[in-house]
Amino acid sequence: AVLPEAEEADIHINENDLRIDTYRASGAGGQHVNRTDSAIRITHIPTGTVVAMQEERSQHKNRAKAMKILKSRILDAERQKLAADRAADRKSQVGSGDRSERIRTYNFPQGRVTDHRVNLTLYAIDRVMNGQDLDTIVDALTREDQAEKMASLQNGA
Repeated sequence: AVLPEAEEADIHINENDLRIDTYRASGAGGQHVNRTDSAIRITHIPTGTVVAMQEERSQHKNRAKAMKILKSRILDAERQKLAADRAADRKSQVGSGDRSERIRTYNFPQGRVTDHRVNLTLYAIDRVMNGQDLDTIVDALTREDQAEKMASLQNGA
């Protein structure tokens, strides 16, 4: 299979894509916890990823920790998406590897050639074996490949 090389993705989060909420932390801490908005909830709007942090007494420390966790979660999600895309590309190129995955059948008693990938059947096995009708098979495969590429472009756009 021919696959692209892995590229290191740097996470740059636009501040406009974040919703940052501050609220009062719960739990132990006495009067300080009850009087200060030290807990942070950061929502990355494009992905819907939410991180809440209230471990520290300082809002700034909680914000820094929450941003670090948010970046790592977004990076992990991107890596998983990239791995899934690569796996799909590889599967489309390699196939299942199963022996029942037929490509072409040459039936000499019936004089028939069938390409199972494009459902093309020719009753001219002698011409195909002599190389005269190979263009018909190749053209059908090319048309099918172009149709798949156009469909993937339309689905991706």
